Parts: sequence; C-alpha cells; structure tokens
Amino acid sequence: MEADLTSRHHYTTFEDIQGLVIASAQAALGIHLLRAAGLVTGGTAGTALILSYIFGWNFSVTFFLMNLPFFAFAWIARGPVFCIKSAATVTLVSLMAEALKPILQIGSIHPAAAAVLFGISTGVGLLGLFRHSGSLGGISILALIIQDKTGFRAGWTQIIHDLILFCAALALMPAALVAWSLLGAAILNAVITFNHRRDWYVAS
Repeated sequence: MEADLTSRHHYTTFEDIQGLVIASAQAALGIHLLRAAGLVTGGTAGTALILSYIFGWNFSVTFFLMNLPFFAFAWIARGPVFCIKSAATVTLVSLMAEALKPILQIGSIHPAAAAVLFGISTGVGLLGLFRHSGSLGGISILALIIQDKTGFRAGWTQIIHDLILFCAALALMPAALVAWSLLGAAILNAVITFNHRRDWYVAS
C-alpha cells in the first residue's frame, strides 16, 4: 500500500525545483572530489573526464555538449517533462561542478577516499534526480528507458556500460587510478541498484 501511494504522488513545482537543485549539488560535489584525485567514472561524465584529462578540455563544457544528443532519446521515450528536467539538471551539474573549482580547492585527497565519497554522494544525487524525473543524461537516460521497457534494472545497465568504458581507460591511464575509479563507480551503481525501484517511488 505504501509503495502504491508513493508512486501516485505528484510533486509541486517548488518540490521539484528544490529536489532537483539539491540532487544536482550532491552529484556535482561527488564529481568534484573525483576530479581532485584524477579519477574517472562511467557514463557520459566519465567520458568527459577522460577527454578533459587527455586534451585539457573544460570538463563542464565537454559534459554538457556530450549530453545534447541524448536529450532526443529522453524526449521520445519518456516525454518532454523528463527531457526538460534532464537538460536542466545536466546544466546545473555542469555549472555547479565548475563553480566548486575556485571555492572548494582540494590540495590532497587519497584516491580511495575520493572514490568512496564520490560513489555515495553522486549515487544519492542520482537517486534524487530519478525521484524527480530527472537524470544526468547520457547512459543514465538509456538505463532508465531500458528499465521502463524491460524491467532490467538501471544500475545493472550502467555497470555493463562502465566496465566497457574502464577497459578503454586502462589504455589511457595508470592502472592504479583506473582501479580506484572502478571502486567509485561500483559504489555508485550499487547505491542505484539497491535503492532505485520504479514500484517504490516515481514522480510524475
């Protein structure tokens, strides 16, 4: 009964906005910690981080631009509300991750701490985005679409994608950094896998 009542809950505009802003801030903080340790993650954010390390590109700009094609999938498969919210949260995370650079400077952080804190912080942030019908774009959009259509859990889809990405990262980064990065991604995906269920809560 509780899950049924929750699934029918409609958030007010204010509830949606504050939920998306808070979740975006938490995701951005996790990415900031990850970047401070020179680690990567899966999905579009991971690809953007790798490109920023290799070519010196701005992560936030790269992350935002790489997400643009995925918004078409979001619009077609889950409707304009999900697409607009995803675009808004990708923009928020990009801006917040950039804003954190001068105001939260991290001189030193152990890769293990960065990986664990990233996984927890960004994982919880993603749960908040999912609850308010948002996402961080990219593979998370496809993962949610697959879950809706087939019931295959979103977290497992992201794990499969991340394993492929990390195999590619091994050719570009030191193995130790890739190993710590994999830990962070595993924690993030575990948070999503064990806590995100469409029958528990989905906001419209």
